[in-house]
Amino acid sequence: MELYTGERPSVFRLLGKYMRKGLYGILTQGPIPTHLAFILDGNRRFAKKHKLPEGGGHKAGFLALLNVLTYCYELGVKYATIYAFSIDNFRRKPHEVQYVMNLMLEKIEGMIMEESIINAYDICVRFVGNLKLLDEPLKTAADKIMRATAKNSKFVLLLAVCYTSTDEIVHAVEESSKDKLKSNEICNDGNGDCVIKIEEMESYSEIKLVELERNTYINPYPDVLIRTSGETRLSNYLLWQTTNCILYSPHALWPEIGLRHVVWSVINFQRHYSYLEKHKEYLK
Repeated sequence: MELYTGERPSVFRLLGKYMRKGLYGILTQGPIPTHLAFILDGNRRFAKKHKLPEGGGHKAGFLALLNVLTYCYELGVKYATIYAFSIDNFRRKPHEVQYVMNLMLEKIEGMIMEESIINAYDICVRFVGNLKLLDEPLKTAADKIMRATAKNSKFVLLLAVCYTSTDEIVHAVEESSKDKLKSNEICNDGNGDCVIKIEEMESYSEIKLVELERNTYINPYPDVLIRTSGETRLSNYLLWQTTNCILYSPHALWPEIGLRHVVWSVINFQRHYSYLEKHKEYLK
């Protein structure tokens, strides 16, 4: 899988690819995470640090994202979830929000143009979150790339857009409670007025854990959550899904993330694998 967009000579690119292949051969002697999740923290600080024009940090962050997804794909990670845009981000300055939305639309349209390549690599792209909050062009583009890649299964890219964990939990409760309504019947109350008769409506206490989990936006749960810039806050991201997950917080800003950070996250996962599996069994 080649997602690099730089102009490095092909000889160095090939050398890097073979070196990574050797490194992956060593890492795959142990367990490999099924699901890596990322919080892309530090784009604006990177731009300020390097005196880049407005939006330069996000562009650099996108190139870093392509590289990280390449490493995940080559390593055999099945799922990668990206915290692309939080509902809380709408509180930022309108021109900042619009810039990110425009950049997102540009990249999705780029994916649509490269649909045949994405399908050749068997990559499924999913957008998760409260997608009703997206403007129409972005929503249409997201729906188009999801439908185009829906049958792919080797690598699943989950893009959390207009997402917060609290919104996800409310959504899961609402959907689960709907499933619990046995029947709704419109009937006449004798005065010519229509009322809703609800038969055998069960209480929220009867919603099972498995039903809530089925209605969350993001599944399966991540094995490792990586948040760059040294921050250890979850920022309303995957609060439900990280009960049995390693948190890795490298000090690098997101555009500075590289292969060594992905490798270290895998090594860290392997070191704690036995404990995580035992804890997983305990939670069942």
